[in-house]
Amino acid sequence: MSLSLTFAYPGALSLNTGGYAYDRRLIAGLEALGWRVDLLSLGDGFPLPSASVLQEAEARLSALPDGALLLVDGLAFGVLDAWAEREAHRLRIAALVHHPLALETGLSQERQAGFMAAERRALACASQVFVTSPMTGRELVSHYQVDAEALTVALPGTIDCGLSPRLGDPPMILSLATLTRRKGHDVLISALKQVEDLPWSAMIVGNRTLDPATAREIDTLVASLGLTGRIDLPGEVEDGRAMMMKADIFALASRYEGYGMVFAEALSHGLPILACAAGAVPDVVPEDAGFLIAVDDVDAFARSLRRLLTEPETMRAKAEGSARAGALLPSWDETARIFSQRLQEFS
Repeated sequence: MSLSLTFAYPGALSLNTGGYAYDRRLIAGLEALGWRVDLLSLGDGFPLPSASVLQEAEARLSALPDGALLLVDGLAFGVLDAWAEREAHRLRIAALVHHPLALETGLSQERQAGFMAAERRALACASQVFVTSPMTGRELVSHYQVDAEALTVALPGTIDCGLSPRLGDPPMILSLATLTRRKGHDVLISALKQVEDLPWSAMIVGNRTLDPATAREIDTLVASLGLTGRIDLPGEVEDGRAMMMKADIFALASRYEGYGMVFAEALSHGLPILACAAGAVPDVVPEDAGFLIAVDDVDAFARSLRRLLTEPETMRAKAEGSARAGALLPSWDETARIFSQRLQEFS
């Protein structure tokens, strides 16, 4: 059997976000298993592309030959409903959903409803739907009418790079995520202000160009709280794993995560974790690996930070729990094998 697949994606595949990192690892893993993966760029602006970008994306997809096996990243597929309804009869369409578009933070009710309706229609046209967490799978079955038999969970893999020595003096608190509202960096910064009396340094690493308004708001918040000398905002870095090895605590107050690859990476480095009990985060981060706080609860986030910074035994216990959980995480080879097996059944 010829193992041939077209992978369609929005934007730049090189972007340093969890979703694009998953895509890159998946493509490499499938190629290692003997698949020929043809990459098809759909253009910029998704999930709110301009009319011309959407038209061009649809034309590129429609140029595929009858019977082609196509996997489309959900950031684009969720708004390709009209195209999918036209072409599902002649293409073998699979969707990769990192998290439903309607669950992005800060959407108006009208836009949220529009995303949900469009993504529901698009997913009805996919013969296979891949998700990156059981929680996202449950969401699609419950609210998007996706048939459970058509659903496959393929957890993100991790790379074993060793445990962080956690020797920071003062302790270094790392947050690693794109500077968008959903990632809750404002909560972390406000919590850090409440523990200003303790010794620590902090670094908030992430792309500043995908949501420039939020990036500017974060800069302003840090300055207004008088934390410019203690919180470093370097922007995007090439190797987040190297930053993990320099950290003592990983903290990210995401308001929603479809999986949260960065939390799995923190576990693989044995870092104590501070996060919010949002989306799939409780499925990824066990209680003995850190503290899970209610979304937007700055005071509780600060109290947990204070505990880690002032209770060495708590810090050590959470680090040990994190390392135990990290040792159980799947590899990227396993993730690729799940896709390969399911796609071959689909073929």
